Amino acid sequence: MSEVLDRSKNSAIRTGIATGIVDCDIHPTMRSQAELHPWLPERWRKHLAEYGLQARVPFTTGTQYPKAAPATARRDAWPPNGGPPGSDLSFLQAQLLNANDIAIGMLTPLHGSARNTDLDAAYCTAVNEWQLERWVRQDQRLRGSVIVAHEDPDLAVEEIARRADDRSFVQVLIPSKTNEPLGRKRYWPLFAAAQAADLPIAVHVNSVGGGYASTPSGWPSYYLQDHHINVHSFQALIASLVLEGVFEKFPRLRMVMIEGGFAWLSALCWRLDQQWALMRNEVADCKRPPSEYIREHIWFTTQPMEEPEQADHLRDTLTWIGWDRIMFATDYPHWDYDDPRNAFPIRLSPAEHAMIFRDNAMKLYRLHSE
Repeated sequence: MSEVLDRSKNSAIRTGIATGIVDCDIHPTMRSQAELHPWLPERWRKHLAEYGLQARVPFTTGTQYPKAAPATARRDAWPPNGGPPGSDLSFLQAQLLNANDIAIGMLTPLHGSARNTDLDAAYCTAVNEWQLERWVRQDQRLRGSVIVAHEDPDLAVEEIARRADDRSFVQVLIPSKTNEPLGRKRYWPLFAAAQAADLPIAVHVNSVGGGYASTPSGWPSYYLQDHHINVHSFQALIASLVLEGVFEKFPRLRMVMIEGGFAWLSALCWRLDQQWALMRNEVADCKRPPSEYIREHIWFTTQPMEEPEQADHLRDTLTWIGWDRIMFATDYPHWDYDDPRNAFPIRLSPAEHAMIFRDNAMKLYRLHSE
């Protein structure tokens, strides 16, 4: 590991970057849904008590794979004072922020979209207020993500407008499995609002939140299959965004793909470019090779990062994608959390380390002006 990751035994990590690491994927959780009650109208509190959230998932309780439970968490992430992993700010501060010299951490609450979009919008507003009051305003290192009722773009636009001037929020967060391909025009008002607010749209990989099976032919037999196959939803939505002209219509739109890896990107770009050259007359709103739009508009986080047997292959992949398009993430408190001390199987130069662990995120999220 590079000398920039040298660390004394009894101190926090020393990164060689004076102001610390930017962590682009931290999952806060609630002890119970009652934490949202201060910001939920009485109508929806009663609705949730009687009928539940009714997320677009195939199972009414629990998860479809036992390995994904409980809470998909590290065994040591359960707070000593009780509650699920990610629910105790002081424990998160000690175990993650302080221990790893996290200067800025992006909160990415995982919220299964409600089938009732009015309920979904109210729930999203409550979760956003909860992020502010219970997390961001309690620790200046944390930033919130605006979660929205993405299947009702008009309601999503209202929530984005509500948060647009609040620098406590740095991105709009949606899942990777939407009802329709993400490039469809029904979602364009959401893109327009994010661009107008100068907020990136972060897409977090999801297993069941979109209501669809992980594969076109149904649910796989094993959690290992499900854990891997979710990245294919990223490939599908990127193709949709590019080919349906989203980046032509919204030239300042910035997007982040969270927790889906990135080594697959080169093969996707090669194939899209090849097919576009043959059939470009079908997609009039995709005026340039797809890889050009992808390089200009899309960023990726490191966790989970592919680790080939030959480490140089990872370096080649990072070079092809662009060192300025990769951002570090821990995925705390989940079981596949990446410790910044040993996340990379290759030696990074000080400049490469600074870009991935801090500078790329600072630039993308406009944090340099704070």
